[in-house]
Amino acid sequence: MKRICKVLRFISIATLPLLIILTAIRVALLPVFVTIEYQMPSFPPDPYGFTTADRLEWSKYSIDYLLGKISDEEISSQSLEDGSALFNKREMKHMQDVRDLTQIVLVVWRCLIILLIAVLIMSLQLNDLDTMGFAYRRGVVTTFLIIAIILVFVALNFNLIFTKFHEVFFEGDTWLFYMSDNLIRLFPLQFWRDIFIFIGITSVLFGAAIYTLPSSFFSKKARR
Repeated sequence: MKRICKVLRFISIATLPLLIILTAIRVALLPVFVTIEYQMPSFPPDPYGFTTADRLEWSKYSIDYLLGKISDEEISSQSLEDGSALFNKREMKHMQDVRDLTQIVLVVWRCLIILLIAVLIMSLQLNDLDTMGFAYRRGVVTTFLIIAIILVFVALNFNLIFTKFHEVFFEGDTWLFYMSDNLIRLFPLQFWRDIFIFIGITSVLFGAAIYTLPSSFFSKKARR
């Protein structure tokens, strides 16, 4: 029985940081982030003519595509007011790659939710919630350390992080585009820097909630 409890605690400590960060990523894919981001005073205007309204429309459309709400055929058929395609073939290939990666991330996210719910239920049955609360707090502290390291690198050299991320998850130079390409016009480098920061801050907020709110819950349940 003790071995089972140890395994459950290890699973919680090991997977909770990933679940918190993936949850923050899922929040970043909600329309609220781009709505706020494009209207920030410091966000750079598009030198080629996209208005804030244009960016909001096409960015939300792109996010719906990443979430699987829009098909390849539908997004490929979209065109701008001048008749040009929303995304050229090279941009569409990258969008497909990002969509595939996003779908994997979302599957992992859902699996982690199910896994940790199952672990919590098993811990309740084994009357091990008190030590499980400790495991959750350890997982949150680990999350804080990971986020702190990431944000330090973002502050020191975001370009390097951005480059390495794409080199790991995408082939060759398929993610490199001209400044006049619509993907760059919709999602300039500052967008990605800000989304890293947003995910970091959101992860910290989720972690803080998990660290403080369950403590009394775990203790009360364990005493029963």
